[in-house]
Order: sequence, then structure tokens, then C-alpha cells
Amino acid sequence: MNFTVAIVGRPNVGKSTLFNRLVGKKLALVDDTPGVTRDRRPGDAKLVDLRFTIIDTAGLEQSGPETLQGRMWAQTEAAIDEADLTLFVVDAKYGLTPADETLGEMLRRRGKPVVLVANKSEAKGSDGGYYDAFTLGLGEPVAISAEHGQGMIDLRDAIVAAIGEDRAFPPEIDEAETNIDLRDDEEAEDEDFEPAYDETKPLRVAIIGRPNAGKSTLINRFLGEDRLLTGPEAGITRDSISVEWDWRGRTIKMFDTAGMRKKARVQEKLEKLSVADSLRSIRFAESVVIVFDATIPFEKQDLQLVDLVVREGRAAILAFNKWDLVEDPQALLADLREKTERLLPQARGIRAVPISGQTGYGLDKLMQSIIDTDKVWNRRISTARLNKWLESQQIQHPPPAVSGRRLKLKYMTQVKARPPGFMISCTRPEAVPESYIRYLTNGLRADFDMPGVPIRIHLRASDNPFENRKKRR
Repeated sequence: MNFTVAIVGRPNVGKSTLFNRLVGKKLALVDDTPGVTRDRRPGDAKLVDLRFTIIDTAGLEQSGPETLQGRMWAQTEAAIDEADLTLFVVDAKYGLTPADETLGEMLRRRGKPVVLVANKSEAKGSDGGYYDAFTLGLGEPVAISAEHGQGMIDLRDAIVAAIGEDRAFPPEIDEAETNIDLRDDEEAEDEDFEPAYDETKPLRVAIIGRPNAGKSTLINRFLGEDRLLTGPEAGITRDSISVEWDWRGRTIKMFDTAGMRKKARVQEKLEKLSVADSLRSIRFAESVVIVFDATIPFEKQDLQLVDLVVREGRAAILAFNKWDLVEDPQALLADLREKTERLLPQARGIRAVPISGQTGYGLDKLMQSIIDTDKVWNRRISTARLNKWLESQQIQHPPPAVSGRRLKLKYMTQVKARPPGFMISCTRPEAVPESYIRYLTNGLRADFDMPGVPIRIHLRASDNPFENRKKRR
């Protein structure tokens, strides 16, 4: 991206709607309730022929620095300092307020380029608010409608004039193709080929858990800065915010999510939108860290979250946070290990790490567990090894006889990874009991060292070579 733009303004002027319009996706939560956005959210924006990074921010609410509103505004100030250009959004329908004038004065003092944007200009009676915006002393406002997409060409021209054409359109650099697959087609299609794990590939990690489990504090400790809004209040995070950082030379894209309560307790529309956004982050992530509060672990909601991640097929890791508050760590650790094995049989062998997002205890061990679990999640096993294993499993524990006929498992191959999925060709797949499939699943975990990741086994009937031949008279 060529430059960075921050969207600022008082609450409920349409900043997140404009953000979604520029990135071309409904990434930011939008609602009629003022103050929906709390953290600063970056995105890749496209406006006609312009490409830049856009940052959505919380609205200005004048309050003390120790309050939630004060901490929200500190995040907005950090976005303004980071950006090369500021889009100052006012509500042309409602008109100017003292908060608009305060923010306008603050932006003038900073001396950075500012584009004044009069949103909701499609509304009847918005001309008065548009002309009032001239009194802010930030130049001619750009009349737009973020919801309907009006005035985007004028906004593009205003951004180019403010940032300069050299910055807006830097010369293109021809880059040679570097992503070359060194394997030939025959090797890529070989079922006996077991690809090596790519240690340099960027990794997407989602952090989920109940409200106030310490998810945002954990990510801030990883980054070494107060990038995400935190505090003693439960449910501060609403949007799923992504941040990037490097861990031992590898790019990690980490998603902070809103806390998820029991479904019966989620009544407000805004919380429903936040939970839906968190579920979307789980589906797009590769690894998911479920953060437990070590002082009250294994609540029913914690177990349901783990089950959700396993059913979605993600690589799951448990993090027992707030370990610095535990009085007897050794006794609690033994108790947690026993409960993990007993209460989470569907994720047998799942990695669990005691951590403290407040002090930084155990974070390196947690990241190593994430990498190790991702390796298992991406693992591929050759067909030859699988069929030798399948034969030995049937010798140790033959398939049961159903209706007087013995079931036969003939052939096995891995059809996918992420998570590992296997296909077994057999007679009468509908008659194979679930207990025998669990036996094979546990055997795969133990013999091929695949703890803690979902394993899918699909059964299909073997092909009959004589099926299409005509019967002889």
C-alpha cells in the first residue's frame, strides 16, 4: 500500500459505513447505536484507481483518560499519528456539534493533511449541515453518502489533492516471479509424496473465549504495545481485529474476537453481530486459541467453544490465562490435565498451556504449541504407509460381523489435510459402527503422532467391476 488514511469523527456519523465502502466488504460492525467501534481496525482500501490502507477508529467522546471512552480516544489518537492523511467525517444531516469543533481544532494543530467529509448528504435538509462544515476551517467539505456510494469520485480527487500525486501514484516496480513450485506434476500427484511443512508460510491465529478472559491483553503482550483496547469491563471488544507481527522470523496474523457468552444470554442485536463476527474469524483462521480463565476454568461455555472449533475443523490450542493469580500452580495444573482428558474426548491430546497475558509468562511456549499443532493439522501421510497400518489394525482388532457377514476394509488413502481427512474403501460402509471408526481415529492419533487435531474418516463402497455387465441367460 502507498499511504495510510485514518477515518475520524464523533460517534454515529458513518465512519464504519465509509470504511466498509472503501474496503469493499462488511468488515466493520455497523449499527444505529453510537459508539459501536472501539478499537482501531485497518483494511486494504480501493477507491477508483487509488490503493491505500484505511483505519477505522472510535468516535470522539470527551471523558477522562481512565474511563473506557478515554481509552477508546487514545486508540483513535494513535491511528491519527500513524496515518499520512485523515478523513474527518461530519454528519451533514444532523449538523455540527461542539465535539466536531473540538476535533477540528485538534486536527488543525497536528498539521497533517485533512480531508473534510460531509456524510449523509443524500438526506433531505442536509445542505445546512454541509455549509456549516466550512466554519471548521479545514477547506471545502466533500459531500458523500457512504451508505449509497455517492460522491466517491469527488472523495478520490480530494484525497489525491491532499496527499499529492507522487504519493498517491508511485511508480510501479516490476517484480520477478518468485513463487515457483519446484515439484513436477508427476511428483505433485504422487500419493506416496509427503510434503515438508513450510516454516515460512504466514499463519492465521484466532483468539477466542468467554468475555473478560484476557484475550486482548494477551495479544497486546505478544505485540509489546497497547494495540488493542483493554480494561476491567467485560465485553470491551466488539469487532474482530486482526494484527500482524513476527515470531522468530515468521509472520503471524492474529485475530482478536469478541467474548462469546451462552446463546440464551445473547439478546441485543449488537452482541449478536459481534458473536457472528467472531464465528467468521474462526472459520477463516488456521489455528484457534481458546482462552480459559484459570481461576474459573471449564465452564460449560468453554467446553462448547472447544467443541465448536473441533467441529469447524480448526487446529485448537487451550490457553489457561491469569496464571499469575493461581495460588497453588502445581495442584491446579494436575487437576486441569485430568479434566482436559476427561471433558474433551473429541480433542484427545489437545495441547494446553498455562499463561499470563499480564506478565508474559508462558507466551513462547504457547506460540510453540500453536506451530506444533499447525504442523499436525497440515500433515499428509503416504498411501503405502496408511494401507500397511490399516492391515495391522484389522489384524489386532478385526471389523465386526453385521448380519452374519464380516465387514472388509480394503483400501485407505488421505484425501485432504487441514484437517487430515481419510477415505476408506470397504464393503457396506453404512454398516460400520461408530465405535470402530473411533478405534481407527484413536489409532491414527497414536501411531502417526496427530494429537489434538480433528481427524475425518469417510467410508465408501468399493467399486464392483462386474456391476455394468449384462447378465448371461
